[in-house]
Amino acid sequence: MNYFAYILINNIVPICIMIAVGVTMYRAFQLDIRTLSKLNFYVFSPALVFVKLYESEMSLSILMQVLLFFVIFFSLLFATIEVIIRIQKLQRGMRIAMRNSVIFYNSANYALPLNQTVFGGNAYTLAIQIVIMIMQTLIPNTYGIYTLNAHKASWKATMKTILSLPVIYAIPIALLLRYYHVPVPSSINIPLNYIANAFMATALLTLGVQLGAMKWTFQFSNVLLSNMLRLAIGPLLGFLVVWMLGIEGLTAKALVLSCAVPTSLSSVLLAIEYENEAEFSSQAVFTSTLFSMFTIPIVIYLLDFM
Repeated sequence: MNYFAYILINNIVPICIMIAVGVTMYRAFQLDIRTLSKLNFYVFSPALVFVKLYESEMSLSILMQVLLFFVIFFSLLFATIEVIIRIQKLQRGMRIAMRNSVIFYNSANYALPLNQTVFGGNAYTLAIQIVIMIMQTLIPNTYGIYTLNAHKASWKATMKTILSLPVIYAIPIALLLRYYHVPVPSSINIPLNYIANAFMATALLTLGVQLGAMKWTFQFSNVLLSNMLRLAIGPLLGFLVVWMLGIEGLTAKALVLSCAVPTSLSSVLLAIEYENEAEFSSQAVFTSTLFSMFTIPIVIYLLDFM
């Protein structure tokens, strides 16, 4: 019950308030969704990634173990989705949007505070979640963009688009500075933190603006399928992979919990930026966040049996 109350008060309610503000702002001022999207891609997201990675503490052994888990988990999740979307015979655009809504999950602004609450601020489990966050930042900005552009642009043009994204450079720079203990000058560090702290608000406002602009033709079956794959199949595969690898204790619990969070805002930002099923993506993020209030306490309860 404590976890249910925490998720409701600290995750669901604040998110819904920010989304409601975005909806209201769109209805009042007709905000430009593309401008908000570009701010997220080129300013706020790279700053958040840099700050989180630079401030994190993780050993090489943790990194390798978590990366092995992630590769196997991601591969199984991807394969499961491919089977289902082919059975469903979805059109190309919806196939990509459905896939993105499941494989891209909220490993930062939702999972980080959840991890710290469930594990009592444990630095070890936080390091595990940060590794997952790195991967969940890198993949949407590489593979995610490639799949959305491959059919309408050459390989060279697609790679140019990917390489133009600042987040691609923020990751290695942050890791190099962190491992070699190079201090970031305060004149740079202060604005970076200001911008990073603005990411969540801006991303949620963007989602609200997108929801406000929609006609709300609810794609019931597709959205529910996405939610089921993300919130139910995701953690089940997480349990399976830690069992396969023989991972136990806090490491196993942190990894499984990382698989149980709702769809990432990245799927919406990609859909808006590259004009691919933005309404479905927005609905998938919104509903999975709401339903996670019920599914995550179940996952947390099951962690006690590991």
